[in-house]
Amino acid sequence: MWKDLKTAVHKRSPSNVTELELFCKEEWAKMSVSRSVEMNTGEPIVVREFESRDEQDVRRIFSEGMREMVTDTAFRGLRHHPESLLIYLVMTGVWISSCWWVIVLLPVAILYARCYFSHRVTLNSTKHALRTDMADIERFYTKAPGSCVWVAVMNNQVVGLVAAKKRSREVVELMRMSVDHRYRCRGVGMVLGRRVVEYASTQGFAKVVLGTTNYTQAPHNLYRRLGFQCVGVTNGYTVSAAPGPSLLERLFYRVKHHHYELELQHKENLK
Repeated sequence: MWKDLKTAVHKRSPSNVTELELFCKEEWAKMSVSRSVEMNTGEPIVVREFESRDEQDVRRIFSEGMREMVTDTAFRGLRHHPESLLIYLVMTGVWISSCWWVIVLLPVAILYARCYFSHRVTLNSTKHALRTDMADIERFYTKAPGSCVWVAVMNNQVVGLVAAKKRSREVVELMRMSVDHRYRCRGVGMVLGRRVVEYASTQGFAKVVLGTTNYTQAPHNLYRRLGFQCVGVTNGYTVSAAPGPSLLERLFYRVKHHHYELELQHKENLK
């Protein structure tokens, strides 16, 4: 291509200039088609109901997604909690007055503590889920009225999951959405989210709700694209049947729980 282009450039007659323009347009069109083909030759995403043979993959994807919350909460979440920063600064100021080297060590210790307690709380949350609904998916979702679990499949491989749980006669909750990190940015989350909304609509629910403590922007953008609206933000996240947080956990593990809702009469937002 470039050899032909160079030859055309060295010829200066008007006719050759026209030929050069046509040549460039043709080559650009070929390149555009090539890129389009590359983008659309990926494996199709198939969403189907959960089957017992999916248990291992589903639990793995869920557990891996939960582990990612450790760094998300410990580091990305820090700038969302100015009150924590103020406490840490006061602690630093108090210790600096007696030990100058604390100015270097204390910030490192604080980050380590945030990471440690984020890991501990997340691990407890994961264990709780794996002992309850994720331990018997069929009983909690598949066989429960108004509830269901779906998996996304690409190339015969389970790459994502999502659950819908009935909360009342008119409300269903979107839960446990997680996508294998190797298959993200391919529209898997959008397809799974749409499936829950379609299910809620066909089952006669009036509202779909969900909650997230994720600080990365991508999940929030996904929920908004699905038509959800953030209706409130609360501090803290409590695991059912778990003991209350200790003083150190309250100090070093702080999260914001974002609550989203989708009124199904506004589902035209999905189009």
